[in-house]
Amino acid sequence: MKIIFLDTRGYIDVRTKKHYRHTSTLICYKGKKVMIDCGLDWLDKLGQIKPDAILLTHAHPDHAWGLQNGAPCPVYATRASWRVKELKKFPISQKKTIRDRKKIVICGITFEAFNEVHSLLCPAVGYRITAGKVSIYYAGDLISIDQRHPALKDTQLYIGDGATIVRPMVRRKGEKIFGHTTIRAQLGWCKKEAIARAIITHCGIQIVTDKSGKAEAKIMELAKENDVNVTIAYDGMKIILK
Repeated sequence: MKIIFLDTRGYIDVRTKKHYRHTSTLICYKGKKVMIDCGLDWLDKLGQIKPDAILLTHAHPDHAWGLQNGAPCPVYATRASWRVKELKKFPISQKKTIRDRKKIVICGITFEAFNEVHSLLCPAVGYRITAGKVSIYYAGDLISIDQRHPALKDTQLYIGDGATIVRPMVRRKGEKIFGHTTIRAQLGWCKKEAIARAIITHCGIQIVTDKSGKAEAKIMELAKENDVNVTIAYDGMKIILK
């Protein structure tokens, strides 16, 4: 399995050369390419990637609005995402539905969706992704994973939400919560599930504007505390898992 972090910027106004367009990741296996998320920055630019399929974590602008003019391939999303009024209007000709905890094979790669707490209007999922002998978990944006243990069990890599490092970005509406958890919390999950490696993407303002290196140093400190090898993703970064 080859993973290409096409772009790594979260839903923030600041852009840098390392974190330019909205977060999107390419999973490559046996000559096929599955693109995870296609935010507004990707509008009319899919010809650069030529994905064989697109998989959405949720229907927020920085994850799905690059599809406003349609897609050249099948697009997979949950029923909840397809119900979001904006996504319903996009002229996507090949709409496919992903169901919670039901494994689906796309381009030879197995995806299993897990419900995550993130948004009230645009419910999100993360994906357990398996190709050959390799299993990873792609978290997307989240506060928590509903069934964290089966999602993370025996995975070699956790790809997490870099919106915030140690201060939760969580808000409430009545009894419900929405927003983003911290990198600190996610590395704690990795420690509990004995996941040795994590990569942080969907980078927030602290990472993107980190000219002094303080944010990276704090993340590396948290990595050491949790005994996890952590990398901050940047646009174009590639890794191979065997």
